[in-house]
Amino acid sequence: MTDKERENAADYWRASLKLIFFCLAIWFVVSYGFGILFADALNAIQIGGFKLGFWFAQNGSIYVFVALIFFYAARMNKIDREHDVHED
Repeated sequence: MTDKERENAADYWRASLKLIFFCLAIWFVVSYGFGILFADALNAIQIGGFKLGFWFAQNGSIYVFVALIFFYAARMNKIDREHDVHED
């Protein structure tokens, strides 16, 4: 493996980890933060007759998780192309 290939591999790994940690941070804030820690504060707001803290714990976190899956896949495809390791 040449130095340029090693550098590209290191950059690819760094970009992948950065994306993973970003997605995990969003996941943590939405599920643990909004659903548990800030639930009492969010319960002052209502959506469709339900308290916002309850809504995040039951529905909102699922919507965010699905959106994170699509975001991760799209962003990872872009990172793959940038580092010339894509599959197409």
